[in-house]
Amino acid sequence: MSQQVGSTDIKKKVLSTGIRVGTQVKTKFMKPFITKASPEGLYMLDLDITLEKIKTAAKFINRLGTDKLIVCSGRQYANTPIEKFCEMLDSKKLLGRFLPGTLTNPSLPYYIEPKLVLISDPQVDEQAIIEATNAGIPIIGISNTDNITSKLDVVIPANNRGRKALATVYWLLVRQILIERGELKEDEPMKYEIDDFETKITEEEIE
Repeated sequence: MSQQVGSTDIKKKVLSTGIRVGTQVKTKFMKPFITKASPEGLYMLDLDITLEKIKTAAKFINRLGTDKLIVCSGRQYANTPIEKFCEMLDSKKLLGRFLPGTLTNPSLPYYIEPKLVLISDPQVDEQAIIEATNAGIPIIGISNTDNITSKLDVVIPANNRGRKALATVYWLLVRQILIERGELKEDEPMKYEIDDFETKITEEEIE
């Protein structure tokens, strides 16, 4: 695959990752982002809107600073994508169960005061959303067709269940943040590819 990556190439590159394949359920919140249903009855997300929303999110993140961002997920497949994201952008990661009080109780040893929260799934990361909302911290959320997004400030419509899809969303977001900062050109390859962002499955999990 050539390393030249314009916006049409980016679309080609990510189409096969399942980034726009949703679920069999659509919420009223996600309706504007859905194009059609697949023959299997899965709602498909509009990739153009996803890429636009990634740009919006990247601008938002850069404005507040990646070092003021925490990225949370209780979803295992999001672990590697988030680790790579935080490694490249110096953000803080919170993986696994979100401990109550993390954003709301200053007397706790693990209390933090980010300026922005990025979550991978509004359903799985509900505790993070509740606390960020209570603390008045804006939230960017990757949302599938069946998610409720009423508490999110920026919605990135994408498949947030698939390994490859999650890797792709985080890869695109890092890339866009670096482009916005002037640290990467549109047609320049990044240090990591989508595959590097993907959570690898161990043998035991397959069986």
